[in-house]
Amino acid sequence: MSLTQLRNLGIVANAGISTTKLGTGAVLQVVTATDSTTRSTTSSEFVTASNTLSVTITPSSASNKIFVIATCNIGMSSTTHTGYITIFRGATDIGTGSLGMSAFKNIGDDGIPASVSVLDSPSTTSATTYQIYVKNISGGTTYLNQGSKSSITAFEIAG
Repeated sequence: MSLTQLRNLGIVANAGISTTKLGTGAVLQVVTATDSTTRSTTSSEFVTASNTLSVTITPSSASNKIFVIATCNIGMSSTTHTGYITIFRGATDIGTGSLGMSAFKNIGDDGIPASVSVLDSPSTTSATTYQIYVKNISGGTTYLNQGSKSSITAFEIAG
């Protein structure tokens, strides 16, 4: 057998690349969801922004991490109101507690783009759900998908 044939044989034999061959930091899987329906809340506690802005990912190893990024268009019923956005893992806010991941204020109902992200260590091989939550702490209404669609994407990263 020639050297080229041996190399090709190795490629065919290893066509099913295992995650151990990819190495730390490799992206193993990606899941995404979008929503374009305008949603709203007047709640002063974090509530589900949209059941559609939810992704479920099953890590292949408990040592792997999940990078989650969400891009949303947020609006308020008045420029005097303040709202917050965050990402939940199941029932757990993985933002900074009552402040979530990002605040928005002095915006009107036209909406502005808001992006939040987190590198999470769920330490599990069970299906894990990530979802966008919002709240409004100063009265009025907080809008999601105000004039644009929103998305959430989760990447499993080899640990």
